[in-house]
Amino acid sequence: MIATAAAPSLDELVDGVQAGNRAVLARAITLVESRKVEHRALAVRLMQRILPFTGKAMRVGITGVPGVGKSTTIDALGTHLLEQGHRVAVLAVDPSSSRTGGSILGDKTRMARLSMDERAFVRPSPASGTLGGVASKTRETLLLCEAAGYDVIIIETVGVGQSETAVADMTDTFLVLMLPGAGDELQGIKKGVLELADIVAVNKADGDNIHRARAAAAEYRAALHVLGSREDHWSPPVLTYSGLTGDGVDALWVQVVQHRAASLNAGAFEGRRQRQQVRWMWTLLDDRLRDRIRSDARLRARVPAIEREVGEGRLDPALAASEIAALLAL
Repeated sequence: MIATAAAPSLDELVDGVQAGNRAVLARAITLVESRKVEHRALAVRLMQRILPFTGKAMRVGITGVPGVGKSTTIDALGTHLLEQGHRVAVLAVDPSSSRTGGSILGDKTRMARLSMDERAFVRPSPASGTLGGVASKTRETLLLCEAAGYDVIIIETVGVGQSETAVADMTDTFLVLMLPGAGDELQGIKKGVLELADIVAVNKADGDNIHRARAAAAEYRAALHVLGSREDHWSPPVLTYSGLTGDGVDALWVQVVQHRAASLNAGAFEGRRQRQQVRWMWTLLDDRLRDRIRSDARLRARVPAIEREVGEGRLDPALAASEIAALLAL
């Protein structure tokens, strides 16, 4: 990548990110998201250079079914944090256009207050079919935002597939949003989501919904009691709030802060982040191997035939995997 006005040098990118220049930060994120081979080497060097300036932000993951009000909640919570003097970055993994692969960018319009505030940085990223609806470079984007001085990083998922696990594996506190009127809906909630939750919050506790929200919260507390806590030092609280009016949003943040303090006091915080780093390494390795299969002409020519043989029952999947592994080693 040639250092021109159109393409900043590595030093310019590092200096601009550290200075909190939003335009340079956006270009740095575009670089790490690029699939072009010529950009990858520079992106790797950039991430290595900014690594010492990362790790200090509060990383919060937010998930929930479509319609639960994730973007409205983040807009209200982010505005509250800005008023407290924080700098907030929101990584909103946007559903991708099935035709172009581009981001629909709906989240930026739904976070009207945050996206207009210079102290906040909202970055919609296309999921582009990535497993779980989490953009493939979300973690690198998170680190770049930390290096740029944002002290609260919020990652919003599309709330489908395995996104919950993916986001829980890169954040310190995982917040699961629920709707009022649990009732029979409670039976349909994925057990795995509640098991991952550090905090459960029932949204839309306003107007005629307040009593329904409180009843739902009681049912979720009962469900969590049956499941038990995944951490010895923390029992996930269940709160009610309104993303629309902002009522209860401050209490929601208090629980995030308390969860972080409990993790630090128990000596679990660093261990969680270290495990996340190692898991991310293996995720990246898996991505690199898949890229190798797609880019290597010899592998690209053989793999479809192997897939057909496996599908037709003429080749054992274990033998097929061994053959592909042998081809990768050549």
